[in-house]
Amino acid sequence: MSAKTQRFRLLALVSHLGLLAWITLWQLFLTTDEQYSLVFIFLLYVLPLLLPLHGIIKAKPYTHAWANFIALYYLLHGLTVFYAVDSERWLAAVEVVLVVGMFTGCSVFARLRGRELGLGLKKLKEEMKEECERFSKRS
Repeated sequence: MSAKTQRFRLLALVSHLGLLAWITLWQLFLTTDEQYSLVFIFLLYVLPLLLPLHGIIKAKPYTHAWANFIALYYLLHGLTVFYAVDSERWLAAVEVVLVVGMFTGCSVFARLRGRELGLGLKKLKEEMKEECERFSKRS
């Protein structure tokens, strides 16, 4: 794994773990709203971040790629709270910064590591050439 790939893996890992810790801390101890049940907090805020954790720790590019869909959920949450709840604006700002770090790290790591492993998609030109060759052999 190249040094550049390792830096983005570290960014993804640190941001993901930081987001997991921050969301848990925020929802359990720092929120000014009425408390939700622990089960609700776990299901809605913590569980989605636990789903890709194993693959992110193991540096699997496919897991990094689909973890971005989960990151978007937290981006929407952070931006909504930042806009709507004045008393928790700084909490949401920290969440958004962590989500942007996670999204960037996961995206770039998945792309770079996928290329290193040869998992990239073929260019359309190459795909079309192979397809033409396949059909011309059948005739």
